[in-house]
Parts: sequence; C-alpha cells; structure tokens
Amino acid sequence: MTEVSDEDWGLWRDFVAMHRHLARELDRQLQRDAAISQADFSVLLVLSEARDRRLRTGELAELLAWEKSRVSHQVSRMESRGLLERSECDTDGRGTWVGLTTEGRRTLLGAMREHGEAIRGLFLDTLQQGEKAALAGVTARVLERLNPVACDIAEEKGMSGARTARRTTAA
Repeated sequence: MTEVSDEDWGLWRDFVAMHRHLARELDRQLQRDAAISQADFSVLLVLSEARDRRLRTGELAELLAWEKSRVSHQVSRMESRGLLERSECDTDGRGTWVGLTTEGRRTLLGAMREHGEAIRGLFLDTLQQGEKAALAGVTARVLERLNPVACDIAEEKGMSGARTARRTTAA
C-alpha cells in the first residue's frame, strides 16, 4: 500500500477545513434567514425530491447518511413544528413513511432563495467552469463508492443526484 504524501495530507486537511467552515456559514445563514437548521433543510430537501414527497425512515437515513436514531429524533422535532408527518406503511406494519407537509414545503421554498444565494456566493462563484465539472465527477464517484445503497434508493425514487452519479461513474 502506498503512503499518503504530505501534499495529499495537506489537500485532505484543506478540504475538511473548507467543508467545516462552509457548513458553519451556511447553517448560520439558514438560522438567520429561515429559522431552520442545516439538518432541517437537508431533510426537507431530500423529501421534496422524492416521488410523492415521502420516504421510508430507513431510506431517509440512508440518503442523509445518518443513523436511524438521529433521523427519528430529527423527524420528531420537525413533526412537532408541523414540517413533517409520519404515517404507517400499508405494506409493512413495522415500516413508517416520513412525508413533507404543506408547511414543510412552504418552509423549504422560503429558505431556498437565500440559501441558494449563500451557496453561490460562498462556494459556486469561486469555481471556474472546468472546476465545476471536475468536482461533479469526483463527487459522484466518491458518493458511489461510499454509499451505493443511497445511490440506488435515489435512483429508484427518481431523485436527481443519483442519475448524475450513475452517469458520471459509468463513463
């Protein structure tokens, strides 16, 4: 096995630091502008992209790369605020659907404009067009390697990210 070079370690440290600082700034923006957390936004966004705007709890956990207990606690908090609703799965007595409510959709749509502007200003505008394409390819390959199950679920549910990942990794 080849050792990781000093240059590669530096790249990794910078990537982790960039992600940490970017996530913190985006979370602050969401709290300030929409009164929701990044976790709230992530759940709302994933559900909004799913067919019928609902997913099984396990599917939601897989797509978010969260433990089921974290999903359960997050869903409970969001359900108490009227953003989500749970319902029993008619084909599996043990299964639960998590669905987006009208209020959840309204909250997501209200947050998206400012959040999109923050993402553009803090991240996307710093990239050149070739860098965006390269980053999209790298991201898809890493996601496919780390969590092919989530890619399968997203593809099955007709969600955009999985199709992009599968096309990129197949090429």
